[in-house]
Amino acid sequence: MARRKVTPKREILPDPEYNNVLVTKFISRMMLHGKRSVTKKILYSAMDIIKAKGNDNPLEVFLKALENVKPMVEVKSRRVGGSTYQVPVEVRESRRGALAMRWIIKAARDRSGRSMGEKLGAELLDAANSTGVAFKKKEDTHRMAEANKAFSHYRW
Repeated sequence: MARRKVTPKREILPDPEYNNVLVTKFISRMMLHGKRSVTKKILYSAMDIIKAKGNDNPLEVFLKALENVKPMVEVKSRRVGGSTYQVPVEVRESRRGALAMRWIIKAARDRSGRSMGEKLGAELLDAANSTGVAFKKKEDTHRMAEANKAFSHYRW
């Protein structure tokens, strides 16, 4: 057990434009080199693109995209004897959100397009419609866990 006291969780203030804590977390996760203002512009332009494509509430699309990409199970490597097994384990809620955000951001960055705002907007729309690279990553993770279900008794 740790000898030091546990650090308290910091309170995250909601985003001023959409009044949502998840938007603030997404901005923080996407930020590079401490450039929060640049990241905010990118996300807000992505939300404007979503709104322009006919969706009246871009926050609902954003939340639906995150919910669709959140994985339920993942595989972790576990050494038993001389061999390594991929053991499926359930993902806790805070890690689910973190993985979903990470996958959406990576998929948007790897996408071909003009600006990051356009790429992010397109990836969020795809994730909300259960398509796209980030959603495929979730499906692959679930498929891997299903394939290795036989090793679930090695869980620790």
